[in-house]
Amino acid sequence: MNVGFIGLGIMGTPMAAHLVAAGHTVSGYDVVPEAVGKLEAAGGRAASSVADAVADADVVITMLPNHPHVEEVVLGAGGVLDTAKPGTLLADMSTIRPETSIAVANAAREKDIRVLDAPVSGGEAGARQGTLSIMVGGDEADFAAASPLFEAFGATIVHVGPHGAGQVVKAANQLVVGGIYALVGEAIVLMEGSGVDAGTGLDVLAGGLAANRILDLKRESMVARRFEPGFRIDLHHKDMSIALAAARQAEVSLPMTGLVAQLIAAARAMGHGSLDHSALLKVTEELSGRA
Repeated sequence: MNVGFIGLGIMGTPMAAHLVAAGHTVSGYDVVPEAVGKLEAAGGRAASSVADAVADADVVITMLPNHPHVEEVVLGAGGVLDTAKPGTLLADMSTIRPETSIAVANAAREKDIRVLDAPVSGGEAGARQGTLSIMVGGDEADFAAASPLFEAFGATIVHVGPHGAGQVVKAANQLVVGGIYALVGEAIVLMEGSGVDAGTGLDVLAGGLAANRILDLKRESMVARRFEPGFRIDLHHKDMSIALAAARQAEVSLPMTGLVAQLIAAARAMGHGSLDHSALLKVTEELSGRA
């Protein structure tokens, strides 16, 4: 397929490169010229603007930081809806508010452009390895049409419901991930404060009922206090605000989510926003007087 790819950050660049490797023609655009250069080096085409990336595309993929960026790129003058041909499929893979995804779908319908909200989980490692989980909202037929593209960089690809549903599932994912990071951090502080080797203790936890992917992937780096960003605290802070807003919209109470959101906000206030979200451990250490 001819693919226009907008947003070539730490996630978008490897995703677009996987599409090129799978045989698709990819025209990519980003406001950072170096990012476009990386796609060009991988065999993609460097687009000079959003309109240039979108003009001849069968499918447009956007991977952007937050809802204002999606609104500008998709709804703004010279954006996707202004320049894409009728029948184009737009897959927004950004993590944004569900109501924004629904508004984009409604606006696109008037232009005869099909839309999916398809946020991902798996971080930079998942993007590079092509093992992302993709939760997709929109029409079943459009999901089927986009699936061959998603298979280039995803391992778990599920249609979860109508427009906006993908964003709701992603919000649920992020509240669970944040909660687990917070609890693993507390487990480390408890064991170390009690004179127990935390690395050995987490090895045991990883083989029992407490086993989870975060223990599998991050227990060694957390014990070693290596917090190079795979997914930054700043971005998780944004995602927790989406989860809390979705809870208000659904009129449900998520008390643990509220607490985790405060811990992530505290991490940002302590100056850790650029670190990996596993750096929630540093907040627990600070609260315990062990920083």
